[in-house]
Amino acid sequence: MIIVNGARVDPPAAAASLLDALRALGLSSVKDGCAPQGQCGCCTVLVDGTPRVACVTPVRRVLGRAVTTLEGLDPDQRDRWVDAFVSTGASQCGFCTPGIIVRLAGLEDRHPDRLADRAAVDRALAAHLCRCTGWQTIVEAAALVATGGGGAHAERDLDAAGRRATLELGAPQRVGPDVVLGRAGFASDTAPADAAVAVVGGDGEWVVADDASSSRQVAGVVPGRRTTVAALPPLEVPPGEWAATLRTSWVDAAYLETDCSWCDPGGTPAPVAANGGAFGGKRTSPLPGTAVELAGRSGRTVVARWSREDCVRLGAKRPPVAGGVRRDGSGVLRVVRTPGVAQAVARVAPGLVVEEVEVAGPPTSVHLRAAGWAEALLVCAAAGVDLPALGLTDDDVTVHQPDGGSATVSVDGDAVRVRVVAGDPLDEIVLRSYCIGAVHMALGWICSESVAVDEDGTPHDLTVRSLGVLRPAEVPRITVEHVEPDPGVEPLAVSSAVFVATAIAEWRRQGFPADLPTGRLGWTVGPPRVGS
Repeated sequence: MIIVNGARVDPPAAAASLLDALRALGLSSVKDGCAPQGQCGCCTVLVDGTPRVACVTPVRRVLGRAVTTLEGLDPDQRDRWVDAFVSTGASQCGFCTPGIIVRLAGLEDRHPDRLADRAAVDRALAAHLCRCTGWQTIVEAAALVATGGGGAHAERDLDAAGRRATLELGAPQRVGPDVVLGRAGFASDTAPADAAVAVVGGDGEWVVADDASSSRQVAGVVPGRRTTVAALPPLEVPPGEWAATLRTSWVDAAYLETDCSWCDPGGTPAPVAANGGAFGGKRTSPLPGTAVELAGRSGRTVVARWSREDCVRLGAKRPPVAGGVRRDGSGVLRVVRTPGVAQAVARVAPGLVVEEVEVAGPPTSVHLRAAGWAEALLVCAAAGVDLPALGLTDDDVTVHQPDGGSATVSVDGDAVRVRVVAGDPLDEIVLRSYCIGAVHMALGWICSESVAVDEDGTPHDLTVRSLGVLRPAEVPRITVEHVEPDPGVEPLAVSSAVFVATAIAEWRRQGFPADLPTGRLGWTVGPPRVGS
């Protein structure tokens, strides 16, 4: 027996972990982002008031104890946190948000005075990952709860906010309290309770069983590990006399909602990205087709799921490049063969010849944020090339996004300052949130993100932590200024421009070292400026 949200319940016999038990009980706020690695924090609950990661907590360890999920928090407390997250833009896709709120609510219960202390909140968030928001807006939400503020969303047009999010992401996304609560319609949540669950076995074949726990056991799924193999760029710079060179490694999209789709026999599969998410990493996901095939083959509803390890092995990566450029803008950019990458480069750097190379490794996609054209502008910036899409001064970097707005970014020892031209903002809170998230992603790309892939093309960094996503305490203060448009100006996507401009600014600050990631974190973390 377990006391779940105040009710005594008997956990399902097949549930080995607390996560499996809670999901089987219909508590969908508890998400599976890495099970059973215990590294993403999406399944965080309170056990006797203490935060615990449910995916690595055996059911037997909590028998007779009180377990609290987001659904079981005091309604007034839960509403305050939801209100704060909507008001600051601290949730985008919403997948990781419930676990984060549960942990912060636990901190509030034990040490309410620490919610306004960035260092204390950073420590609490160290057990979590969030790909979307860049952390600062989450820290601001905690400060808002601490001061009793909030309610800014009451007068906002959340439909317009969703349109801004959709514009930035290039995929439908909603904004509002239901998203913060984790109720955005993720495929793993909407699947019928009696659906079979399919996972990838050790031989690469799909294994179908009655529930998630049973399918993992039958398939012999084991947690991935972080490797000691170095994450080296797979391509060599083309021969030539270059003013600047660049080599990049394999980089994972690092989204938290692992690929999942379900389908009834003869039906339409559930989308793998129900509320945006993935930043283009799921546009080529095979899971919907797999769900259709398995449902048709078995004659029953089937949920097809990738584990975190599967996402690393099989999910689309940012295509590695190796290039050299001359000061006149001519040069060669070698790229792991990726459909559409040559066209992406040509849009911003027509003087670069793109050489696509067959390399053993995970699949790549041009749909990941600014893939191809970001790398082209990086190497051109290092050479001081004059391009319409790129502006360089001693203090900042300006990037014009193809078919979008522009961003001007400066990076110094303790802050990143962003100024964007995005037309009609539609919703300034969401626009700011996306800009902050883009800065976070750019700094990680330059400094820390990579996947070790051997010469045979096999990824070895299989834990979510080994992907190199920056943690809260590793992110400098970020300020965002939005240039007010003239009346009638249409909204323009701008977060990819922020991503590229930030990457160039930070790479330049480090002296343009040829290989990415650089492995350097050279800034001082300071308190966020709420509302900046």
